[in-house]
Amino acid sequence: VQLQASGGGLVQAGDSLRLSCAAAGRTLSGASMAWFRQAPGEERHFVAAIFRSASNTYYADSVKGRFTISRDNAKNTVYLQMNSLKPDDTAAYYCALAPRLIYSNIGVPSEYDYWGQGTQVTVSS
Repeated sequence: VQLQASGGGLVQAGDSLRLSCAAAGRTLSGASMAWFRQAPGEERHFVAAIFRSASNTYYADSVKGRFTISRDNAKNTVYLQMNSLKPDDTAAYYCALAPRLIYSNIGVPSEYDYWGQGTQVTVSS
Protein backbone atom coordinates (compact mmCIF):
# COMPACT_ATOMS: atom_id res chain seq x y z
CA VAL A 1 0.00 0.00 0.00
CA GLN A 2 1.30 3.43 -0.93
CA LEU A 3 -0.19 6.71 0.25
CA GLN A 4 0.72 9.86 -1.64
CA ALA A 5 0.02 13.12 0.16
CA SER A 6 -0.05 16.40 -1.73
CA GLY A 7 -1.42 19.92 -1.62
CA GLY A 8 0.83 21.60 0.91
CA GLY A 9 2.38 24.99 0.40
CA LEU A 10 3.22 28.40 1.78
CA VAL A 11 0.19 30.56 2.59
CA GLN A 12 -0.71 33.53 4.71
CA ALA A 13 -2.74 33.43 7.89
CA GLY A 14 -6.43 33.21 7.09
CA ASP A 15 -5.91 31.40 3.79
CA SER A 16 -7.12 27.93 2.86
CA LEU A 17 -5.49 24.78 1.55
CA ARG A 18 -6.78 21.37 0.58
CA LEU A 19 -4.58 18.37 1.14
CA SER A 20 -5.09 15.14 -0.75
CA CYS A 21 -4.03 11.61 0.05
CA ALA A 22 -4.26 9.14 -2.81
CA ALA A 23 -3.88 5.43 -2.19
CA ALA A 24 -2.40 2.78 -4.45
CA GLY A 25 -2.35 -0.94 -3.82
CA ARG A 26 -5.64 -1.27 -1.95
CA THR A 27 -9.03 0.30 -1.78
CA LEU A 28 -9.66 2.86 0.94
CA SER A 29 -13.34 2.07 1.20
CA GLY A 30 -12.91 -0.48 4.00
CA ALA A 31 -10.36 1.44 6.01
CA SER A 32 -10.26 4.33 8.42
CA MET A 33 -8.06 7.25 7.49
CA ALA A 34 -6.48 10.08 9.42
CA TRP A 35 -4.27 13.10 9.12
CA PHE A 36 -1.49 13.84 11.59
CA ARG A 37 0.95 16.71 11.67
CA GLN A 38 4.44 17.17 12.98
CA ALA A 39 6.32 20.39 13.54
CA PRO A 40 10.14 20.41 13.84
CA GLY A 41 11.25 19.09 17.21
CA GLU A 42 7.78 17.95 18.17
CA GLU A 43 5.91 14.66 18.25
CA ARG A 44 3.39 13.70 15.61
CA HIS A 45 -0.04 14.97 16.59
CA PHE A 46 -3.50 13.82 15.54
CA VAL A 47 -5.46 16.24 13.37
CA ALA A 48 -8.53 14.45 11.99
CA ALA A 49 -9.91 11.00 11.27
CA ILE A 50 -12.66 9.55 9.15
CA PHE A 51 -14.05 6.07 9.64
CA ARG A 52 -15.32 3.72 6.97
CA SER A 53 -18.62 5.49 7.23
CA ALA A 54 -17.87 8.99 5.96
CA SER A 55 -20.34 10.40 8.45
CA ASN A 56 -18.03 9.47 11.34
CA THR A 57 -15.38 12.14 11.54
CA TYR A 58 -13.29 13.36 14.45
CA TYR A 59 -11.04 16.34 14.96
CA ALA A 60 -8.44 17.65 17.33
CA ASP A 61 -9.78 20.58 19.33
CA SER A 62 -7.19 22.87 17.78
CA VAL A 63 -8.67 22.44 14.28
CA LYS A 64 -12.34 21.82 15.02
CA GLY A 65 -14.51 24.18 13.00
CA ARG A 66 -11.68 25.07 10.61
CA PHE A 67 -10.65 21.75 9.07
CA THR A 68 -12.81 19.17 7.33
CA ILE A 69 -11.79 15.61 6.50
CA SER A 70 -13.60 13.81 3.70
CA ARG A 71 -13.18 10.82 1.46
CA ASP A 72 -13.99 9.92 -2.13
CA ASN A 73 -13.93 6.15 -2.34
CA ALA A 74 -14.41 6.23 -6.10
CA LYS A 75 -11.15 8.17 -6.42
CA ASN A 76 -9.50 6.26 -3.58
CA THR A 77 -8.58 9.58 -2.03
CA VAL A 78 -8.97 11.31 1.30
CA TYR A 79 -8.94 15.08 1.67
CA LEU A 80 -8.27 17.61 4.39
CA GLN A 81 -9.80 21.01 3.73
CA MET A 82 -8.06 23.57 5.89
CA ASN A 83 -9.62 27.00 6.32
CA SER A 84 -8.68 30.01 8.41
CA LEU A 85 -5.12 28.78 8.66
CA LYS A 86 -2.96 30.03 11.51
CA PRO A 87 0.84 30.12 11.94
CA ASP A 88 0.42 27.38 14.58
CA ASP A 89 -0.83 25.08 11.81
CA THR A 90 2.64 25.08 10.27
CA ALA A 91 3.86 21.48 10.11
CA ALA A 92 4.43 18.51 7.87
CA TYR A 93 1.08 16.79 7.35
CA TYR A 94 0.88 13.02 7.07
CA CYS A 95 -2.02 10.83 6.01
CA ALA A 96 -2.38 7.40 7.54
CA LEU A 97 -4.48 4.29 7.02
CA ALA A 98 -5.83 1.92 9.64
CA PRO A 99 -7.56 -1.26 8.42
CA ARG A 100 -9.18 -1.61 11.84
CA LEU A 101 -9.59 1.36 14.14
CA ILE A 102 -11.58 1.99 17.29
CA TYR A 103 -12.58 5.41 18.47
CA SER A 104 -10.47 5.38 21.62
CA ASN A 105 -7.32 4.91 19.54
CA ILE A 106 -7.84 7.43 16.76
CA GLY A 107 -5.02 9.65 18.02
CA VAL A 108 -2.47 6.86 18.47
CA PRO A 109 0.03 6.78 15.58
CA SER A 110 0.90 3.11 16.16
CA GLU A 111 -2.70 2.14 15.33
CA TYR A 112 -2.12 3.11 11.70
CA ASP A 113 -0.41 0.59 9.44
CA TYR A 114 0.42 2.78 6.47
CA TRP A 115 1.69 6.34 6.17
CA GLY A 116 2.15 8.84 3.39
CA GLN A 117 5.39 10.74 2.93
CA GLY A 118 4.15 14.04 4.31
CA THR A 119 3.39 17.37 2.71
CA GLN A 120 4.63 20.65 4.19
CA VAL A 121 2.23 23.38 5.19
CA THR A 122 3.72 26.73 6.16
CA VAL A 123 1.50 29.57 7.34
CA SER A 124 3.02 33.02 7.61
CA SER A 125 1.63 35.70 9.90
